[in-house]
This record gives sequence, structure tokens and C-alpha cells, in this order.
Amino acid sequence: MTELDDDPAEELRALTRALRAHAEWQSITGAAGLEPASAELAQSRRGASDDAPNDDPVAQLESSPRRARPDERPSAERAASASDHPTHRGEPKSASRTAEVTSRTLPSPAVTDPVERQRQLDVIQVEVRACVACPLHSTRTQTVFSRGSGGSGLMFVGEGPGADEDEQGLPFVGKAGQLLDKMIEAMGFSCDEVYVANIVKCRPPNNRKPEPSEMAACLPFLERQMAVLNPEVIVALGATAVQGLLGTTEGITRLRGKWKLYKGKTALMPTFHPAYLLRTPSAKREVWTDLQAVLRQMGRSLPPKRA
Repeated sequence: MTELDDDPAEELRALTRALRAHAEWQSITGAAGLEPASAELAQSRRGASDDAPNDDPVAQLESSPRRARPDERPSAERAASASDHPTHRGEPKSASRTAEVTSRTLPSPAVTDPVERQRQLDVIQVEVRACVACPLHSTRTQTVFSRGSGGSGLMFVGEGPGADEDEQGLPFVGKAGQLLDKMIEAMGFSCDEVYVANIVKCRPPNNRKPEPSEMAACLPFLERQMAVLNPEVIVALGATAVQGLLGTTEGITRLRGKWKLYKGKTALMPTFHPAYLLRTPSAKREVWTDLQAVLRQMGRSLPPKRA
């Protein structure tokens, strides 16, 4: 026998300490009944206790409360959620779309009434005709504003007017413009459905690249056009268009074919300028790949081939 067996008082004190420890254990774990015989069994009894660590990610997901779907939430909460995390027009159409594009926010609403839209664009055009904000105004024949309605949601942005455009007052009407029209039609659009404009609206002398100050002076007009039209996709034609819209210094060879975001909200596809394709016909294949990506982004299919 032990000394404990010979001393009833000591045995009672030991039993009291054991009962107190067991009561504390129950209070901490929320368990009931007798203490499990092992740590493993204790863990199983504790189950989904918030204090118990769980290294199994599947179990953690299963034990966590399910998030309500958007349609299960109160209407006010759904509205707030849509405002914080809006999606672009339509769901993603291709797994190849980049995270930049799929995570973009919804652009501000366009002017949907055609009459009002045209009225607002006409106001901007009148201001462009009177603009003398940069030296280009002194050598222009006339300003070159835009062509097309933009009703399809697709917009093309080039560098600036050339000699033919300066003479006619419309963008992309020379040989490069004729090639652009063929590209547009190959995508299944009519030329009037898309909107075509340039970074600058006056022809630079000798068709030189616009200076940064000239682009900065003219860009607010283009931004206002975009605000009225709210294009779904912008195709930036050539390095100057990309650099003017995104403020980047990277070359078009590195940028083409890679989705970007204009002002953090509108999908922008950089690709080669049609004038470059006239000099380098082999690059047409790459541009056609970019334009097919644009169609997927817009949820459109290629038109059937003509017989």
C-alpha cells in the first residue's frame, strides 16, 4: 500500500484536486462527461471548437459557414456588393483572357440615346475645330475628329491624321485606313458600327510622331469622346496610341497582344498600326490573332466565310 491509501484525508484532498482540474478542463473545452483517455480523443471530442486548430483546409471549408449567394442577400447588400465588385459586360468568354481584363470594373454608363450621344459629340467636335492649344493648329488644313457611330462598343484609336485625313477631315481614309476597314469587316462589323479616332486631331508636319506636349493638349478631347461612347473594347493601333492612352514607354512589339486596362476599367488591346502592316505584311497574322481575342472579349464569333 501507498501512503495515500493509509491517509484518507490526503486521498480526499487528491480527489478534490483532480475534480477541480477536470472541471476546469470541461470549462475550457466545452466537453461533458469524463475526460478522454488521450489527446487524440480529446481533439475528436472538441470537434469544431473555435479554439481548436485545424490544419486540414478541406475540413476548415466544410466547417465554416457558407457564404450567401448574391441572390440570397438583402437587396441593399446586393447593390453595395455590385458597386464594390462590378463585372464587365457579360461573363468571360475565354480562359485566355488575362486577370487584368477579368478584374476590371464596369465603365461609367454611356449615353444610350443616339440623338443625345451625337449632340454631345458634336459639342466636342466644335471645340476641337476651334482649338489652338498646341502648335499643330498652325499647319493643319482642318481638324480630324472621328468616323463611325461606335454603336457596337468597339473603338479604334490611332496616332494622328496623315495627308489624306488632313484633306478630308476624317481619320483613316488613306491606304492604311482602307486596310483597317478590311480588318473591321473581317471581324464581322460594318465600318459605321465601330468608332475610329486618333490621339491627336491635327496632322503633325511631315507625318512626324506627335510630341508629348501635343498629345497631352489633345488627349482631353479623346477622353471626353470615350466618356460619351463608353466603349466595351479599345484597340490601340501602334506605339503612339498605346503610349498616349496608357502613359507607358514600352514598345509596341512587347505590348501587342497583351490585354491592358484603360483608366483601370476598359479593356484595351494593343496591336500594330495598319501603316506598319503595309510595310510588313507578315505581321498581319499577329494582328489577326489580336483581333480574334477582341471578338472573344466581346462575346462575338467570327463571321462565316464567304463562299
